[in-house]
Amino acid sequence: MNIELDRAAAVAAELVPDTALLQAAVAATLAATQADTAAIAQVSIRIVGEAESAALNAAYRDREATTNVLSFSGGVEVPGLWLLGDLVICAAVVEREARQQGKTVAAHWTHITVHGVLHLLGYDHVGDDEARVMEALERRILAALGYDDPYASG
Repeated sequence: MNIELDRAAAVAAELVPDTALLQAAVAATLAATQADTAAIAQVSIRIVGEAESAALNAAYRDREATTNVLSFSGGVEVPGLWLLGDLVICAAVVEREARQQGKTVAAHWTHITVHGVLHLLGYDHVGDDEARVMEALERRILAALGYDDPYASG
């Protein structure tokens, strides 16, 4: 598995999580979903500031606000390589949500990465049934990585 990590100039280096944390989240998600890993999976992750997050969210989702993660599915396979897609994660939103939710920043980065990869794999949470399936997977993956239920309150 390859992760290509890119940090926007607007994001301070100290806000970017360790690549190993992101790799563990991606690997655990692929394993839990039994994604075909015969090919080497590649995910590109761009860490952005709030202005870029809001601009992309407006351009691709018609929503005039920042968001924690945007997923752009690739789903392209070439011999030996599976271009899973791109994640765009807003560091400031992840940091703020972690504080608001009383989570460690590492736990929330992991959750947001797992969530984004599930979207790349075709999971969604638009309807209640879809949300239950996706959230159950997130809980299971995060538990396997040693993190608490991200949806547990207080």
